[in-house]
Amino acid sequence: MIAASPRPEKDPEEAAIPRELPPKPEVPAEVAAAQFAARHTAAADDPTLARAAVDALPDLDIDTGTPALRIRGISKSFGQTRAVDGVDLTIPAGIFYGVVGPNGAGKTTMLSMIGGLLRPDGGTIEVAGVDLRSSPARAKHQMGILPDRLRTFDRLTGRQLLHYYGALRGLARAVVESRTADLARAFDITEALRRPVADYSAGMTKKVMLAGAMIHAPRVLVLDEPFEAVDPISSNVILDILAAYTSHGGTVILSSHGMELVERVCSGVAVIVAGRVLAAGTVAEVRGELTLEQRFAELAGSSNDVEGLEWLHAFSD
Repeated sequence: MIAASPRPEKDPEEAAIPRELPPKPEVPAEVAAAQFAARHTAAADDPTLARAAVDALPDLDIDTGTPALRIRGISKSFGQTRAVDGVDLTIPAGIFYGVVGPNGAGKTTMLSMIGGLLRPDGGTIEVAGVDLRSSPARAKHQMGILPDRLRTFDRLTGRQLLHYYGALRGLARAVVESRTADLARAFDITEALRRPVADYSAGMTKKVMLAGAMIHAPRVLVLDEPFEAVDPISSNVILDILAAYTSHGGTVILSSHGMELVERVCSGVAVIVAGRVLAAGTVAEVRGELTLEQRFAELAGSSNDVEGLEWLHAFSD
């Protein structure tokens, strides 16, 4: 009797990766913004090589006459609370666009509706000319989403999580592996990919989820507080990747409490207070003769009233 030869052991991490979905039509190479942005960043130690790597790639095939995002009259209530109240907004393709507002202003609710995570009570949302309500799958395919504080499958390793993101987008296994390697080098998370996401720091989790949002080379990135809990060096790396992405036609819509950052990197900005857009346009138009932070404080009606806190100065013993 001939003994059966033992089966070769599988890498536990490889075995845990889900079987790929049936392949869908592949994203054209010329719109693989995540790949070429990553290569640009990986070559950052040689500026000449980095610039050549970006310039050698074609721009995204985007009709500049079609806005990246067009919102008309969207609203959302939670019980008696009107979180978003009839917002109109048009964002051109190929730019950084900032959404700013005080806590509780409705920024996250609005971005969640844009990303298809919440359904508006009324109004319309078009992503790259595709209506989100009538063609949700087509509209969502145009986007990469980074929600704020949304839980993920953190018992997976980083590599498994990125494979899952790519498989959900219908990418072939080889494409997912190639783009995962590119993005991991760009975000400096190659070594971390073998560890469970539950073991990541908040900033590392943010980076792997941003990589997941970019893996299918979307036309529009919707990022809610992308730099929160991210160290300055990693923030600069992320900004380099996103700058290369927008320079080739991609659009980044981000919310942030960092007014200096928004003023420095964004071409356009909208100020939201109490669920309404109080000002929108180019950064120069919105801020006028003030800094963006001063203009924001003026629109938000900030108060420095500390009367009644005198007890705080009488220290307890």
